[in-house]
Amino acid sequence: MHPLLALALVVVAGIGVTRLSRPQLRYPALLHDLLATGAPFLLLGLALGPGLGVIDAAGLRMLEPLVALGIGWAGALFGLRLEWRMVRRISVRTWLIGATLAVPVLATTTVMAVILARAFPGLGDSWGHPSLPVALAIGGALTTAASHQGPRLGRRNALLDTALGAVAVALAVALYHPAVAVRSIVLTLVGGAVAGGLFVGVARWVFSRELTAGDVTIATLAVILAGAGFSYAARLSPFVVCGLAAAVFSSLAPPAVRHAVRGMLARWELPLYALFLMIAGALLRPISPWVVVAAPVLALLRLVVRWVTVRFGLDQVDPVWRSLPFAPPREFAHSNVRQGAAAVALAAGFDLVRGAPGGGALLVTLLLSVMVAETLASWPPLTVSPRQAEVS
Repeated sequence: MHPLLALALVVVAGIGVTRLSRPQLRYPALLHDLLATGAPFLLLGLALGPGLGVIDAAGLRMLEPLVALGIGWAGALFGLRLEWRMVRRISVRTWLIGATLAVPVLATTTVMAVILARAFPGLGDSWGHPSLPVALAIGGALTTAASHQGPRLGRRNALLDTALGAVAVALAVALYHPAVAVRSIVLTLVGGAVAGGLFVGVARWVFSRELTAGDVTIATLAVILAGAGFSYAARLSPFVVCGLAAAVFSSLAPPAVRHAVRGMLARWELPLYALFLMIAGALLRPISPWVVVAAPVLALLRLVVRWVTVRFGLDQVDPVWRSLPFAPPREFAHSNVRQGAAAVALAAGFDLVRGAPGGGALLVTLLLSVMVAETLASWPPLTVSPRQAEVS
């Protein structure tokens, strides 16, 4: 099939399948949560690409920029939550609590990924080498947490978890090519700032002209395309670059345009996430079967570390906390077990940056880990509140 026809087919299928009306079937809430991870879209892309051979090699190469767009879109949605007026109100104590909750997850999952890669050479080859940057990318993606409607403390913890995970993945991208690590970090920061400045300029122009919602959509899409395209060309993480751009935009843009852009990004989140997963599925190549074993191991380790930290509190896990002039943190009452699109997008972005030498193994690993987390999220010991003395 001609590459352009293949591209059109995947775009129409990815957007159209999210617009289909679904029958009102009664099925378990767990099944709904598993479907929400996007696994069916990945399987559909796998069928269109390696399965049925609808898309050839030339078509697959043309689809990679669309993967970058989907990853950048997820990053922009996250970045809009990093408004400077909100971030500067976060106290040092809250940052310390957030780091203490997230760093153990990042450290333990990264170490476990290194151990698994060395214990099972086939898995290490599928994930790719060098193993340390790859493991750091896995740990960073596993550190993220899904935003949710609930207590502000829980939502803020999820924000800090995802921010730390994104920083870890950006560092992993830089370390993957150590000779240009500094260049990668500088380009990430400069690219995000420039794209954010462009975003703000376009937003102020839209606000001054009193344009329609369609104009806002086109302008936003153009800016995110520019950020994702720059990331793809410079081999940077589209999630991080577009997230930084959105953070700059959210901090400097007029409130009316900021709310309009946030609503537009949220409306198109599901179609573009589905399209991104379908294309990623089409780009998959054979991977090690050990991925199926490694994913639940990493997910379970993440949940155990999170539960231990939440259940026993910092004053039990880290004696250093006792010497600090702070009361025991109430944040332990809101553990962030579930993960969302950010984890999958960060892993896919790392695969995209290095040309996916493992055939998308990191993406599959993280998607399976997210599904395991969804399966275990409702298990009572993982959601039980800490002892009253630890959160009062």
